[in-house]
Amino acid sequence: MKDKIILLETNIDDCSGEALGYTLDKLFEAGVKDAWYSPIFMKKSRPAYSLSVMVKPEQEEAAVNIIFRHTTAVGMRRQELDRIIMDREPTTIDTAYGPVKANKFTYGDVEKICPEYEDMKKLADENDESILSFIHRT
Repeated sequence: MKDKIILLETNIDDCSGEALGYTLDKLFEAGVKDAWYSPIFMKKSRPAYSLSVMVKPEQEEAAVNIIFRHTTAVGMRRQELDRIIMDREPTTIDTAYGPVKANKFTYGDVEKICPEYEDMKKLADENDESILSFIHRT
């Protein structure tokens, strides 16, 4: 499947890690598709972060507002991108420790089943088991 996505990016050299973490929380609460920040070096070798946010077009204005409100950013780059994604279908997988919610992804003849983190974490904690027991069954 193909769709359109907006990539917003800004370089920030004067914002605390706590503020950036809080910003990511706010962005995810607003429903962005993905968000991350990476360490970079700017002119004169100043340490900084590059904040990147992927949003659907209808989420763009809310994401821009969050970035300007909760960081020291004063501008950003914007790219409209085509995105190819696998079809997704919710499912449940049975494990030795009980059922786990998962997503079944398909693209042509490629199929992946990815368990939901919170379900895996709960069963791993309850059974003193590693979360690795549940990850990426194909």
